[in-house]
Parts: sequence; C-alpha cells; structure tokens
Amino acid sequence: KNILDACGGAVGFWTVGYAFAYGGSDASKITFIGNADFALLNVHDGASLIGWFFQFAFAATAATIVAGTVAERCKFEAYIAYSLMLTGFVYPVVVHSIWSSSGFLSAFTDDKLFGSGMIDFAGSGVVHMTGGATALFAAKILGPRIGRFYDAEGRELPEPIIFPPHSVPLQAIGTFILWVGWYGFNPGSTLGISTSGYADVAALCTLNTTLAAASGSVSALFTDSLLERRRTGETMYDITMCMNGALSGLVGITAGCSVVEPWAALVI
Repeated sequence: KNILDACGGAVGFWTVGYAFAYGGSDASKITFIGNADFALLNVHDGASLIGWFFQFAFAATAATIVAGTVAERCKFEAYIAYSLMLTGFVYPVVVHSIWSSSGFLSAFTDDKLFGSGMIDFAGSGVVHMTGGATALFAAKILGPRIGRFYDAEGRELPEPIIFPPHSVPLQAIGTFILWVGWYGFNPGSTLGISTSGYADVAALCTLNTTLAAASGSVSALFTDSLLERRRTGETMYDITMCMNGALSGLVGITAGCSVVEPWAALVI
C-alpha cells in the first residue's frame, strides 16, 4: 500500500493535484481551488519542477498516514481509488486554502485572515490532520478488526482483545527513520539555505523538532506508566507508547517549528 501511495500519489498530483493546489495563484484574489498548470504542461523552470517534487512528497505522506489505518482491511481497488482522490483533489484543496497565495486561510495573500493568516510551516494541519481525518473516516467505514471487540458471530466481548505487536524492534527502527526524516520535513520547508536568514530558520526548526520529539516520547511513556500503576498497582514501561509519543511530538511541532521558542517546543 505504501508503494501504491507513492505511485498513485505521483500520478494524481502530477495530473491535477498540483494544479488544484497552486495553479494560477494570485495574492490579490481569493479562490477555492487552482485552475492552471495541469500535468505541468506550462511548467519548465527548475525551481517549479523541484517544487513539484517536494510538494509531491508531502501529498504522498498524507496518503501513507491512512495506510496504517486500513492495512489488510481494504480492497485493493478501493485503496487505489482513495489514494488518487486524496492526492489529486482532497489534499490539494487543503493546500490551496493554506499554502497558496490565493487561499482564504493563507498567510501569503494580500487579505490575510485576522491580519496574519494561518501559520502552518511544514504541515501539522495541511498534511497530518488531513491524513488523520481521512483515516478516521476510513476506520469508521471499515469498523473494528474482527476479534478485537466482537467475536466471529458479532457478539460483544467482555474485554477488548489486545493484539500483540509483530516486531517491536522493527517499530523502533521505523520510529527512528521517521524521526530522522522529519529533519527533511521541517527544516527542509525553508525551501532554501543560502538566502540570508534561511539558515537561522532551519536551525531553529531542527532544534524545535528534536525537543518536541524527545519531550513527547518521555511524557507519553511516563503518563502511560502512571495510568497503568493507578489501574493495576504495578509500574510498567511500554516502549510502544514511547514511540507513539515521539511521533506525536513531531506532528505537533511541525506547524510552528519556525516561530516558537525552544521551551515552547517542549510544551507542545
């Protein structure tokens, strides 16, 4: 499914997605959706082409968020249709609203909402909330896994069944890969490094990204341990909560990593 997200996302974002997101942007007017540069027919300069590639990575990320929710529970055809729809229409509409200079929430338009527009530097809302909301609806449509809350006959179980993880070491490796990848996500969203001031912004993003991940990991681990102790009287440390906390911290700081103080990154 992740491979299909990359492939379907590339096709969908190339044909119509990028055009809906950024095509025909004009800071002097507000539009619902872009209306130019379909299939990149009139885009030839290197800056715009590499810009498409960078934005495609974000679109594919939004799609892969849903993959874990519907893994092994969604038909192949339905998954392809969802991936194309998300990267070709749903995600671009959100991008246009916030990151395009013609978006009604944009900080780059002449008529900024509340005088400042929405600041989402690297996609906490644009990428991760869009993917998360899609995953929530997908989970609701598919329902719980068989045997989790109900037996094979549909009778409710007295206690939910906990499915053991397949490989915690692989989960830990995946967490570290995502953490390192986030340094391309957040500092990389400066879209440059040589221009005056850009290096300072990238450095702040790197620091805040690190602190948010570390703080989220530790706080989730000990919060879960305290709740477990209150429930059972025993203290246990769940490494999976530690990993989930790190990812939550990374997602949380993605929007404001370029503007908040380091102490605020810990709180976020």
